[in-house]
Amino acid sequence: MNIRMAFSVVCLTMLLPCAEAFAGDGVLEFHDIFNGKDLTGWVDVNTSKETWSVKDGELICSGLPIGVMRSEKQYENFILQIEWKHTEPGGNSGVFVWSSGKLEKGRRLPKGMEVQMLELDWVKKRPNIPQVETYVSGELFGAGGMTSIPDNPNPRKGRSNSLEMRCKGRGQWNKYVVVCVDGVVKLSVNGKMVNGVRNASVKKGYLCLESEGAKIHFRNIRIMELPAGITSKEQTAEVVD
Repeated sequence: MNIRMAFSVVCLTMLLPCAEAFAGDGVLEFHDIFNGKDLTGWVDVNTSKETWSVKDGELICSGLPIGVMRSEKQYENFILQIEWKHTEPGGNSGVFVWSSGKLEKGRRLPKGMEVQMLELDWVKKRPNIPQVETYVSGELFGAGGMTSIPDNPNPRKGRSNSLEMRCKGRGQWNKYVVVCVDGVVKLSVNGKMVNGVRNASVKKGYLCLESEGAKIHFRNIRIMELPAGITSKEQTAEVVD
């Protein structure tokens, strides 16, 4: 990581606890990308009309079919805030950043950096995975061919573990703050930085919410867009109509 990139990430990390203070100065501010009423701003990629619904300010995903919906626009450097809760034991979901927002032939999930959201019983249902006890919510990994260097490598190549289990069980809300800048992703789970990757092969793309077999609720999805960096065409997802 070069000095400029490292300085940017450190500064952003230090600012997270008081990020709301920027909302009124006209320079940096959070804005909602889910309005709590309908799916305005989001585009279904490969799920169904029944997969996503809105009730009482919450975005509810049925979990089926497996797939994603994406944001209408692409994002480069930003801070994403998102709250989520599982309602089924062993549920799996996530949000993709810097995603292609489309599918390669034979795949159900797009290329992108997945920020995983696991219900606590997920590990109990998969005892045969190597070092399953290290699997905690907040794993970061490139999907569909996206690459990065993990801060905390785990036995599955290219994946980064959270250093501490901070997620709450089903029926309880969790808050992720995801800092994405210049190929670096840092993740805060319920108020503490616990994971990160760097040198992501894609640095600009869509956000995707994942439907992966279990019902999950989302709310308070907000983003603060940061100044653009130097991002090549190869590091930018193709624009999807």
